[in-house]
Amino acid sequence: MKTMQPIARFDLAFSLLCLQHRFNLPVARVSKAVSHTGDGHLYAVIGLLSWWFEPRAGQAFLMVGLLAFLIELPIYWLVKNSFKRRRPAQISHLLTSYITPSDQYSLPSGHTAAAFLMAVLMDHFYPDLGVACFAWAGLIGFSRILLGVHFLTDIVLGALLGVSCALSAIYLMAG
Repeated sequence: MKTMQPIARFDLAFSLLCLQHRFNLPVARVSKAVSHTGDGHLYAVIGLLSWWFEPRAGQAFLMVGLLAFLIELPIYWLVKNSFKRRRPAQISHLLTSYITPSDQYSLPSGHTAAAFLMAVLMDHFYPDLGVACFAWAGLIGFSRILLGVHFLTDIVLGALLGVSCALSAIYLMAG
């Protein structure tokens, strides 16, 4: 585990940089609103609206999305419960958590995985919205750091998980 120590030190330093400033509370309020858009409700609404307004493409979008989440959720759960990485506020008393996370462990970020999964799907099915969706997914990931519930590597691995699962589902449904 000594190979992980430089990563852990970097993560801690980055979190301290992000959370130790005089604008913590206003930033946390905005971050909470951004993070809330990644809670999952919006994904279901997007899928159903897509199906409603574009029955053929929307149905494909919805089916690929469901498959992607069926792939992502067990992997997310397995990784999170295997690594059992403590959250930032549990590791250092210098870090504050501005929300109560839904589970105990931080690696990977489920919000980030889901947001990047949706960004890939939106980019695939609705390319004109791709850049905006990736920017939104990145904001969700960064908001989780600014809320003190994730480290940078949790976000990076969450994004990789989401992108991989979305691409896998697209590939599986295509042929």
